[in-house]
Amino acid sequence: MTNTAENVIRIEAEALRALAGRLHGAMAAPFAGAVELLAGCSGRVVVTGMGKSGIVARKIAATLSSMRTPALFMHPAEAVHGDLGMLVGGDVVLALSTSGETEEILRVLATIKRLQLKLIALTGDGRSTLAQAADILLDCSVAREACSLGLAPTASTTVMMALGDALAVALAEKRGYKEEDFADLHPGGKLGKKLARVRSLMRTGDAIPQVRPEARMSEVIYEMSRKGLGITTVVDGGRLVGVISDGDLRRLLERRGKDLLDAAAAECMTRSPHVIAADEFAASALNIMEQKKITCLPVVDAEKRLQGILHLHDLWGTQLV
Repeated sequence: MTNTAENVIRIEAEALRALAGRLHGAMAAPFAGAVELLAGCSGRVVVTGMGKSGIVARKIAATLSSMRTPALFMHPAEAVHGDLGMLVGGDVVLALSTSGETEEILRVLATIKRLQLKLIALTGDGRSTLAQAADILLDCSVAREACSLGLAPTASTTVMMALGDALAVALAEKRGYKEEDFADLHPGGKLGKKLARVRSLMRTGDAIPQVRPEARMSEVIYEMSRKGLGITTVVDGGRLVGVISDGDLRRLLERRGKDLLDAAAAECMTRSPHVIAADEFAASALNIMEQKKITCLPVVDAEKRLQGILHLHDLWGTQLV
């Protein structure tokens, strides 16, 4: 059984190496043309395929959508029973068929041509009906399937999947897709948590510990105890001018003793504290906390107006800590 498994993986790996070779050779121009065509699409990318190719087509559509290219899957069998209404002017159709002769896909070609939609074909037979109808042909041929009978779609679907990923990533790079875009489109799950923005995690309103510069230190201690973050911000006219932490209090008590209670917050605060913007990633906030050995970060805008505060505890649910 181990030999069989190893053979399957080897055959599929060889098919991928052959595909990579074609991308540096005969298929370089068609691939670049496909990326240009997708980048200029004014509608949606409609991906279609039947059977195992259809499953791959669904994944390609999902990957494109997750990288800010509007895409949908159209089942070719359902298409001829009403779902052809999915197709509208400006769409680009991405059709997957190893043989290039899948009956259900060939039946929708007339509608694709009638609507004057561009067609990109991923097929293993460059002489097939689908290949001849396509505006751009991407060669997905394989020397053999990994199935011991040479029949079940294995190496061919692996190649299709890889080529779909290559299109999606190349298109994303062409459009300048950034980490920020990924975060906006993946708000849920583990990835979303890791890419959470400070804005979504920070404490706001009355939950922010804050005092005025003229506040007595007795008031400062009360505010710190009431909010329970081990710190308070010092705010003047809505702008952050400093912070006072538990550590500051201990050091000040050692130096000034009971006289500290009558001092003003402005005399005791740390000026120019470490801060972060609301649109920064939570990971950036954690990095600052770790580097500076602090547990809280005030959140400010470009004019240093206080917008919130982020505590290390607020990051626990993000799987960053």
